[in-house]
Amino acid sequence: MDSFFDIQNFNRLFNEYHERFIRFAISYVKERQTAEDFVSEAFAAFWENSPQLPPDTKPPAYILTIVKNKCLNHLQHQQIEQRVTSALRDHSEWLLQTKISTLEACDPDFLFSGEIQQIIDSTLDQLPKKTQQIFRMSRVEGFSYSVIAKKMNLSQKSIEYHISKALDLLRESLKDFLSVIPILFILF
Repeated sequence: MDSFFDIQNFNRLFNEYHERFIRFAISYVKERQTAEDFVSEAFAAFWENSPQLPPDTKPPAYILTIVKNKCLNHLQHQQIEQRVTSALRDHSEWLLQTKISTLEACDPDFLFSGEIQQIIDSTLDQLPKKTQQIFRMSRVEGFSYSVIAKKMNLSQKSIEYHISKALDLLRESLKDFLSVIPILFILF
């Protein structure tokens, strides 16, 4: 059987089936270069493994099986990519719809109503004096964190901590007004 796997027989096999297998692969992967790569890899695998193959191995079937599996893996990979792309698109559409709904629900008159301001004021009053002062310097007076840090003789990380603490408490207090929260934090 070794004589079948010599270079001369391999070349005959290659010349007879190479283009056929490429056409087979193209019918699935739709890209000539990818199909050619798969067929070349299949022929190379056959050549490398031929000494270990059983004597009753049909070389064209062996090579075509490799091509088939490479095409199958390629298509399954494309399917996964499409699922991920679809999931990302669905999430993006959901985010967009949420933004539209939030904006449609936004009532500027309500944002500036006494009820919202009262909740904000009472929430800020619950904070320690230093946190209140830092938050008001940031959101009301418009100072940057670095300026506040210098004025308060604190690190910028401390300023970030105090602001974060105030925002967390405000988010909790205003959770019933979730649809207007993005607007509220722009207003500060």
